[in-house]
Amino acid sequence: QVQLVESGGGSVQAGGSLRLSCAASGMTVSRSCMAWFRQAPGKEREAVANIDNAGGTTYANSVKGRFTISKDNAKNTLYLQMNSLKPEDTAMYYCAGKWCAVRQYTAWGQGTQVTVSS
Repeated sequence: QVQLVESGGGSVQAGGSLRLSCAASGMTVSRSCMAWFRQAPGKEREAVANIDNAGGTTYANSVKGRFTISKDNAKNTLYLQMNSLKPEDTAMYYCAGKWCAVRQYTAWGQGTQVTVSS
């Protein structure tokens, strides 16, 4: 059974930093395509960052230069380092995973809340 469990969310002031973690079980992060998504109330869910099975990364334009996605294969854990946080980054953040060859993310975490105050 696949499980993804996020942690590390919280409340920070604008300009601050947080690191989100996603602990995976029942799947291997190193062999999967992984991503962080976020959704704010009244807004569409959006992909924030992606990392593939070769370590290649992509980012939403809104977070480029501020966020970094990474993984620790030994710990089977995905991370999102978030720096220079802005109020518009406030959202529920979700970890997701899939076989890289398929279209849809099939494994999802429960979410962790990030709140950035001005």
